[in-house]
Amino acid sequence: MPKFFMHLRDGTDEVLDHDGIEMPFESVAQAALKAARDCISGDVLEGRVELKYRIDVHDEDGDIVHTLPFSSAVAIVPG
Repeated sequence: MPKFFMHLRDGTDEVLDHDGIEMPFESVAQAALKAARDCISGDVLEGRVELKYRIDVHDEDGDIVHTLPFSSAVAIVPG
């Protein structure tokens, strides 16, 4: 099974996933969505959400196979 790496980036800084996770390619988009929402939920608990981040998913060759901006991971519904 292929391994994918989910790197958190904002255009300036990055947090690299050195371990990766084995999964079928068809699961990459859903895994990135879950990872982004996990990050956002931690921000919500602290009272601040920054949507400038994205998750770039790389394959074992280092090629980007999926990108998910945090702004695409949630819907902001004003009251």
